[in-house]
Amino acid sequence: MKTLFQNSIALCCVLFSAFSYSEALTIERIFQSLALEGSSPKNLKVSPDGKRVTFLKGKQRDYEKYDLWEYDVASGKTRILFDSDDLISGEVELSDEEKARRERMRESGSGIIEYFWSSDGTALVFPLAGDAYYLKLGEKNTKQLLDTEAFETDIKLSPKGNYISYIREQNLYIMDIDTGKETAITKKGGGNIKFGMAEFVAQEEMNRLTGYWWAPDESKIALTKVDTSPVEVITRSEIYADSIKMITQKYPLAGTDNVIIELGVYNLKNNKTRWIDMGSEKDIYLARAKWMNDSRNLTYQWQSRNQKALELRAYDTVTQKQNVLVKESSQTWVNLHYDLYFLEDSQQFIWASERDGFKHLYLFDNQGNEQRQLTSGNWIVDTISAVDEKNNWVYFTGRKDNPIEKHLYRVALTGGEIEKVSKRNGFHEINFSEDASIYVDRFSTVNTPWQVSLHQSNGKQITWLEENAITEDHPLYAYQSQWVKPEFGSFKAEDGTELHYRLFKPAKLQKSHPAIVYVYGGPHVQVVQNSWTGRSRGLMTQYWVSKGYVVFSIDNRGSYYRGKAFEDPLYQKMGSVEVADQVLGAKFLKELSYVDEKRIGIYGHSYGGYMSLMSMFKANEYFSAGVAGAPVTDWRLYDTHYTERYMGNPNQVDEAYTAASVFPYAKNLSKPLLIIHGMADDNVLFKHSTKLYKHLQDLAIPFEIMDYPGKKHSIRGKNTQIHMYKTITNFFDRNLN
Repeated sequence: MKTLFQNSIALCCVLFSAFSYSEALTIERIFQSLALEGSSPKNLKVSPDGKRVTFLKGKQRDYEKYDLWEYDVASGKTRILFDSDDLISGEVELSDEEKARRERMRESGSGIIEYFWSSDGTALVFPLAGDAYYLKLGEKNTKQLLDTEAFETDIKLSPKGNYISYIREQNLYIMDIDTGKETAITKKGGGNIKFGMAEFVAQEEMNRLTGYWWAPDESKIALTKVDTSPVEVITRSEIYADSIKMITQKYPLAGTDNVIIELGVYNLKNNKTRWIDMGSEKDIYLARAKWMNDSRNLTYQWQSRNQKALELRAYDTVTQKQNVLVKESSQTWVNLHYDLYFLEDSQQFIWASERDGFKHLYLFDNQGNEQRQLTSGNWIVDTISAVDEKNNWVYFTGRKDNPIEKHLYRVALTGGEIEKVSKRNGFHEINFSEDASIYVDRFSTVNTPWQVSLHQSNGKQITWLEENAITEDHPLYAYQSQWVKPEFGSFKAEDGTELHYRLFKPAKLQKSHPAIVYVYGGPHVQVVQNSWTGRSRGLMTQYWVSKGYVVFSIDNRGSYYRGKAFEDPLYQKMGSVEVADQVLGAKFLKELSYVDEKRIGIYGHSYGGYMSLMSMFKANEYFSAGVAGAPVTDWRLYDTHYTERYMGNPNQVDEAYTAASVFPYAKNLSKPLLIIHGMADDNVLFKHSTKLYKHLQDLAIPFEIMDYPGKKHSIRGKNTQIHMYKTITNFFDRNLN
């Protein structure tokens, strides 16, 4: 069967197309066509009327620059809706705010990276190069709505499609699409004051990238006012190849002051904003905001500074009265989520809670009275995918059958048995139509690159959007005899908790192989999954295995998707229980007859870099070499929301922070260590590594470093990543062989 993208190159095809059967896999060949990863469709959406599937796809000549495409469900035909080069060609200089926002989004592409459907499915709006464009389906020309010197950010289409809204120079604006009339909702933004914008920790740690929300009937807009004046200004260096920039940044270090945040409601009829009384305690977080369907009641999620309490509050814009609909509390912390869904045909809503130790769905009435628990068991719900009120179904993804796979399920709004909708074992990323009649399934396994298909709501497949089957004409087909499939398994931690692992073994086992442990280890991440992991943990793993390495990972206690009890052991004890579990993994490796117990290395990035350091410092009898990428070294140097969630406030538990830093243990380093860091990192600041460099130097302990001028936390760039992975591989080759 031909695929929808007949002229595109699938991800795995791209990465292997440069290799002949007789050639050995090398890092250079893996990354030869790295930019072509953009050819795999992303940001898939079903139009509100269910007639189209839209997506972004990279250009064949520049796979990091995205265009907008559509698949017509009725005709089965695909066409490009908009070519970004028709308006903007060449490089676009982003504003500092947009650069920071995209770093928080982990977005490195250019061209069209976002788009929004009108509610009737007849038009789209998309930002491009700091301006906004309007595309009416069926019309040839695109209407440019914004054309200014300023770089507008957080551009949205209003719910009924009559307005666009955007942030310009820290103020919120709207524009009537028909008339082109622009209205400044706020005018006093600037300096320390930001309107309608998400503060640093909201973007980086709460996954909240906006600070304003339209009411469904377009009568009102909820918006934030952020005062950053209390936040400590840090001066950090951004070191480039030929210059050094000294950057002053509002960065709330753990234990220091956060922003002061307010929430208000702007009324489009009288052009007035009324600010909501969120209580006398100002040292709090605004985690989420969402309107009820009546456009009268605004809900927002109030979170305490210590994150042990979360309240879903409802504000009546007419009476100005408030009430608390749901309270969540914990002795450790309460996880945030986006699973709040207001039903259209009844005064009820669905809410996700971990109150029984696992994330599950509950039905409440709009006054906050619990009606019933919809899901239950020793497994977790990932997220609500859709609600079909007409047919009484709630669709959601979760881990009911296997914690290392993600499937689509449904349960009746009245409760009852849970039905599994997805058919194939593996990972399913789901996007439903607004009426929940059809959905797009982006599926993969650890051995199967992403496949995209269109389905009826009961799971029956309608068509392939990208089959990407490894048949004889597929460039990966010739490599199937060389491909190494991993072994999944589990063993018990010291407290009896089951730990899942993934193990890659060389095709031809010898008596004594070196091993690389790939680790992350921190909260809200899962490494051991039956999903396609791309180049860094997929194809790079295949490369290392082809060189004779055993490659191994476990998800220690503290990691995600296993329930709250699995996460809680790291509370105020970072760098302890995680290391203990990784040591169990090393012991497991040592018991394998084909692993050399004296040649086990460990590698991780970010929290994984921290884990590499702690493992090398606290368990050097198990690890013979380590690579730490962009590591946290002292949690006092990281931000408030993330760090205090898991560690508490350093002003109250200073000893816990000392125990969780790498410095008390660095003196134990006795094996080879390589530290990697981007020299313009604004997340895990470069200071984390330089402070450790000085400490190890003062101890006269040798180590290796590789720093990357001008690079941020993710250390992006094709040639940069080729260099980085060659450096890591060469380090292990020198020290484990």
